[in-house]
Amino acid sequence: MSQTPREIVNRCLKFDYPERVPRDLWTLPWAENRYPEVVTWIRENYPSDFTRPQPVYKPSPRVKGDPYTMGFYTDEWGCTFRNIQEGVIGEVETPQLEDIGDWPRVHPPYEQLPDDEQSAVDRINRFSAETDLFVMADCCPRPWERYQFIRGTINAMMDVMAPEEGGADLLRLIHEFYLTELEFWVKSDVDGIFFMDDWGTQNQLLIPPRVWRELFKPLYRDYCDLAHAHGKFAFMHSDGHISEIYPDLIEVGVDGINSQLFCMDMAQLAQTAKGRITFWGEIDRQHVLVSNNLQQGRDAVKTVIDHLYDPSGGVIAQFEFGPGAAPEIAKLIFPEWERLTA
Repeated sequence: MSQTPREIVNRCLKFDYPERVPRDLWTLPWAENRYPEVVTWIRENYPSDFTRPQPVYKPSPRVKGDPYTMGFYTDEWGCTFRNIQEGVIGEVETPQLEDIGDWPRVHPPYEQLPDDEQSAVDRINRFSAETDLFVMADCCPRPWERYQFIRGTINAMMDVMAPEEGGADLLRLIHEFYLTELEFWVKSDVDGIFFMDDWGTQNQLLIPPRVWRELFKPLYRDYCDLAHAHGKFAFMHSDGHISEIYPDLIEVGVDGINSQLFCMDMAQLAQTAKGRITFWGEIDRQHVLVSNNLQQGRDAVKTVIDHLYDPSGGVIAQFEFGPGAAPEIAKLIFPEWERLTA
């Protein structure tokens, strides 16, 4: 009997020989607005094995605007972003908190969480029971990025070097909200939780590894421990060159990691992590997906397979169809995965 998409993802994460490589397409409105027919073709011919439930959160009175249109957008935490490109999320222009001593003024969006928790969980459970896809929780804890949104990147970089001056308090406030959010989701029948923080520059971490291990590694351990205690898988995304913390992410229990493989030494990653964590994509967004060189796209898939693939599992065929990506390249990624791993 053929394995369902949920079973394929589960077996991949457990290194239990899925019948094929799992698939996951990420798209941004940029791609959906410019190449809707290509996005539709990919979804129809190579559907993702992942899904998310319908939203169960309450609307936030703090939200104003649209994150993907030009202009200003204020999110549920009250952080305001300025967007200068249609279809892509903008940047925080003015920090919400100029003085770290004012951290008690920050109010996490607890008001968004469902009032009737059991009713919301029941809705999620019905959704999960009616699909054979792998269901990811519809939330996105991001403690470092949220800290940056609140304080601004320059302030945040300085704060983490002297967190006792109020930074640790702000980080704790952020983390406590995300734990509360995840505690809601793990009570449901979702298959996995997801969290993220972009930690890499092009060739190293944004902050010293020692500081990262002291301040942020314990937070991710909490998320993974909570997920595993309720029988869920833990997924993380982090852009940039993060090979220095791959062993730490494995240690705290991340099951699947989405990272920019082509920023790093893939052979070294294989030695460090192959068979110990599932590589959740990806294909190079900086050079390959934006080129018109079809062979370069095929070669990129082969590079990932040659270094990281094993028939027992541990690799998910994933890529992001986003700004600048060539539609011809996007259309060949999944067929190439299928051809080379058949």
